[in-house]
Amino acid sequence: MTSPTAIAIARPGLTDLGPIAQLRAGRLGRRLPQLYAGLVLYGLSLALMVRGHLGLAPWDVLHSGLTHYVPLTIGQVLVVVSFLVLLLWIPLREVPGLGTISNALVIGFAADAGLAVLDAPDAMWLRLTLMLGGVLLNGLATALYIGAQFGRGPRDGLMTGLHRLSGLSLRLVRTGIEVSVVLLGLLLGGVLGVGTVIYALAIGPLAQLLLPWCTVELAPRPGRRGDNFETVEGVPPG
Repeated sequence: MTSPTAIAIARPGLTDLGPIAQLRAGRLGRRLPQLYAGLVLYGLSLALMVRGHLGLAPWDVLHSGLTHYVPLTIGQVLVVVSFLVLLLWIPLREVPGLGTISNALVIGFAADAGLAVLDAPDAMWLRLTLMLGGVLLNGLATALYIGAQFGRGPRDGLMTGLHRLSGLSLRLVRTGIEVSVVLLGLLLGGVLGVGTVIYALAIGPLAQLLLPWCTVELAPRPGRRGDNFETVEGVPPG
């Protein structure tokens, strides 16, 4: 669940592990709390941008549009869409991990919890503060949950699967996906604005800046698949 500016990062600290290997990779006392802290903060960043009402992240434009047609909150729509996207993983032969399933569930519930305690301000400077705070918090949240190394989020797996299947670049595939969901979200009445543009331009550089500080180094093991790993989210959400 992140921006058209693909966060395509190749760093020695990030590894592409299967679901069992993710749990066997160690440092769970650090990685699990970091994963869930990142996902909760990701949901809260969505709540901040919703209350700012100056535009949402690309996938959230779609989520907000769908709320006009189904009796669900934006967080609940996010969860449903996440699992629908996971169905697309089957023909793409992507394998979900703990982080994938957690991403699909936690971000939506955290977003709804944040919306339950946040009011929408009238003053423009407060709305701008919420929107910018949401973008910054999303960058940190993205780096935290990716750095925990528990696998891709649902939307990132869709991106990497289509990239592998089509042979097109990650940037092109991601841009195509997110332009499509924004256009669909607009047709459904989703919230698009300056915040959408700021998010698209800022989230990649923010996550790339913070990721080295948030990546949990895993001990190398014989036969581990890929010490360099292109991703991401993310993300998540999202």
